[in-house]
Amino acid sequence: MIELDRPGSPTTPAPDDAPDSRTHPFFPDQVWPYMVLTTAVLVLLGILAVVGRPLLEPGQAADARALNIPRPEWYFLALFQFAKLGPALITTILVPTVLVLGLILWPVLDTSIGPRLARRFGWASWPVPKRNRITGTIWVVGLTIIALLTAWAAFVPQLCIPWPINGPVCGG
Repeated sequence: MIELDRPGSPTTPAPDDAPDSRTHPFFPDQVWPYMVLTTAVLVLLGILAVVGRPLLEPGQAADARALNIPRPEWYFLALFQFAKLGPALITTILVPTVLVLGLILWPVLDTSIGPRLARRFGWASWPVPKRNRITGTIWVVGLTIIALLTAWAAFVPQLCIPWPINGPVCGG
């Protein structure tokens, strides 16, 4: 079987009469960027090791007798704060379950119930998804509530508000 070499394939050497502008050497051009990048990463790691050393040193020893107030990670602070606002069954099980199911079913509700609502209210049509003021307002209000609950628990834990359901509720 005869194998034909295509021009420009790796097995075909550059012709002797090719201009120097069409060729370039493999060794320095392929190696030097990797050496520069490796050096930059090693220098950066060295700087991080020097700057971050106090963070890696051990702190106080654990004491089982000390008062330990459990706090969740930042992404659960809104739910942690919301759980204080009412009966535990409602605020920790029912409302989060309804919210997760609502998020899963949101596209179905928006495409099936939305046009029915538009017909009932006498509107010409249900707003298109990217310009829907109704669902956009619901999202913005929901995100604002989550942000306020998170900020209350994280930044103002000493703030207590009177709450009619189960007495005063404090942050953090």
